[in-house]
Amino acid sequence: MAKRKRLSTLATEQPLTTIPIPVPGSKTVPPPSLKRRRTSQRNAPQPNNVPLITNPNENSNIIDGPQALRASPDSDGSAGIVKLAKAGMVGEKQVQRGSEDVPSLINGGDSESPLSDLSDMDSPLKKRLITLEAGQSAKVNVEDAASPLKQIGRNMKKEERKEPQFLDPEADGEEEADEEEIQAALSRPPPVNSDYLPLPWKGRLGYACLCTYLRFSNPPVFSSRTCRIASILENRHPLKDPSQPPHATKNRPDRDEPADVARGQAYVESIGLANAMDVAKMLRWNDRYGIKFMRLSSEMFPFASHEVYGYKLAPFASEVLAEAGKVAAELGHRLTTHPGQFTQLGSPRKEVIKNALRDLDYHAELLSLLKMPPQQNRDAVMILHMGGVFGDKAATLDRFRENYKNLPQGVKGRLVLENDDVSWSVHDLLPVCEELNIPLVLDYHHHNIIFDADKIREGTKDIVALYDRIKATWTRKGITQKMHYSEPTPAAITGRQRRKHSPRVATLPPCSPDMDLMIEAKDKEQAVFELMRVFKLPGYGTFNDMIPHVRKDDNKPVRIPKKKTPKKKSKKVKHDDDELEAAEEAIVDVSKDKTPQVILEEEVGMGGPEGRVYWPPGMEEWLRPVKRVVIKKDPGNSAKKENVTPAKKRKAAAEAAETTVKVEDDVAGEGDVIDTSVTPAKKRKPTSNKIPGVKKTKHAKKDPDTVPTPSTSNEELSEALPDLSRDESSAQKPTKAAPARKSSRAKKMSYVEEDDS
Repeated sequence: MAKRKRLSTLATEQPLTTIPIPVPGSKTVPPPSLKRRRTSQRNAPQPNNVPLITNPNENSNIIDGPQALRASPDSDGSAGIVKLAKAGMVGEKQVQRGSEDVPSLINGGDSESPLSDLSDMDSPLKKRLITLEAGQSAKVNVEDAASPLKQIGRNMKKEERKEPQFLDPEADGEEEADEEEIQAALSRPPPVNSDYLPLPWKGRLGYACLCTYLRFSNPPVFSSRTCRIASILENRHPLKDPSQPPHATKNRPDRDEPADVARGQAYVESIGLANAMDVAKMLRWNDRYGIKFMRLSSEMFPFASHEVYGYKLAPFASEVLAEAGKVAAELGHRLTTHPGQFTQLGSPRKEVIKNALRDLDYHAELLSLLKMPPQQNRDAVMILHMGGVFGDKAATLDRFRENYKNLPQGVKGRLVLENDDVSWSVHDLLPVCEELNIPLVLDYHHHNIIFDADKIREGTKDIVALYDRIKATWTRKGITQKMHYSEPTPAAITGRQRRKHSPRVATLPPCSPDMDLMIEAKDKEQAVFELMRVFKLPGYGTFNDMIPHVRKDDNKPVRIPKKKTPKKKSKKVKHDDDELEAAEEAIVDVSKDKTPQVILEEEVGMGGPEGRVYWPPGMEEWLRPVKRVVIKKDPGNSAKKENVTPAKKRKAAAEAAETTVKVEDDVAGEGDVIDTSVTPAKKRKPTSNKIPGVKKTKHAKKDPDTVPTPSTSNEELSEALPDLSRDESSAQKPTKAAPARKSSRAKKMSYVEEDDS
């Protein structure tokens, strides 16, 4: 009652007013919060001291960053929005900046480019999205503004409150294409590839963001844990029991308690620290198997570049990142990053440029805090795409030049451009890179999709003529050159279908033998292992095939068997189960003597002494334990087989033996047959002086208040009863086998017509 009284007083002091939501393009101000009256300083909000559970298998609020699951963040941005729009998740309120809008959901919060800047979408959907962005301002009351969780929840219908469906370019299934597009793709000239192989290999092979083997170890090791904005807002409230760890149902944040921004900030920072601490483990794992090149996940620190919920990495992450950089320096590894497709410096919208600058600052700070040696620090670059064309390539390049000149020097020193598979070819970007002193990353897969057909042919042969110019963009800044290589899926035909990365690659591109080559494939480190095996590259002898569904490098939890309380059993059952119980006790005694082998923490998930970390193509299920197959019982037979036990079997046999001796309903009359079959129950049954043919009935208790009503059936039954006044000698005479049994209740009917005469 006291809480209700306090809220009613608050309502009288601060009446509800309306606040207009700003139109996109203007600066977003976070909604005001209602001030709660505090009784004393003792009740002031304090951060949760309980450590956060960052294992996604135990905490459903921790999810995988969508970009880390892809081979590269180079997919077409419009595809993800189209899927969300079909699901009904694009609305007026969701495109507002500062809320949990569609771009932040798709990109994990790394960049917040508006929906109108998604490549070149000339479709009715793009016009609709632009119209929604320029929609009229809505109004919300102070109560909704004070609780962003309620505001987000009310913007979505119940059926829409699900995790958004991210469109993974490596997902199963083919991209739909019309007949004209397929015919145009089939009529294109075949690619012309080079026959040069860079052997013997002396460079570094790498993969992007996620190690599949470590991701499914116990505990999982990966650096792309992320969360939703709703989780940050929820964790601003203290736990219901601050002394216990958080739980999905038993110990959740108490929304009735006052919220504290610092508490929610500590929550998201703890996720980033868990990601950063796993980087050192991933580097040591890579070094053991000959991999010395890796791309760091952009989702390492969730929402760090967000306009409202963003934050700086220093000083809370400085020590952890410096430890990861120290390991990379000792092992001689190269680390890079790749901001998402929404980070664009050529957009005509100022808001997009502001978002891109924040995202680039975040990535630059992340790499700088690694504190690596000078050369490794210069080699830690940020790969960026030019982005959309916006109707005019020349105007877009001019905007890029202007925005690039205003970048901080820390960002300029790390920024490199990459040709994409949507709009910008090598011939489009190479002159700009030479002009602004920006290194150019050659992506062979993108080049085979988007290239200048007037100057070059599809394939890896003609592009070799531009190698010297591309390499010069790196050497002028003293940065080690790198390239990207991937292949389309075998079933891909059209350009859109060919953007999908193949799980693994079959060959090496015609690059220099000392190149740093990033393999962008769905199977991550397994694609690197495949190249090592095929071409006998350095490190191919360090790993072996996995045992399907078996891991010997994890410390599995020891399960102590529970002591079962003995059930009271009958003498017969107890006598039969003595040997079985003795055998079970012997097994338990042996298991107690065998203590499981404890694996050191630094060796957990490292593949063991045999290096069993390779799984063949298509066998990703080997990484997980065997799934329990539950065989559903037949509904018709389940009732019969479900509760059958040995005791019930013995009881059923005894009842069957008794029924063979008894006459079921009536005494055997003329023409009846008595079952004389011999059963084990009959053998065990002692002989007694009983009158054969007489049924031994159990008299039921009669109700003295009730009087039986005579019926014709009772009269018929009395007539059918035999004469029991016979002498004993006649009763003891053996009876002869009677003919087939007939029911005593059925009367003999004659169907012969009576003669009327």
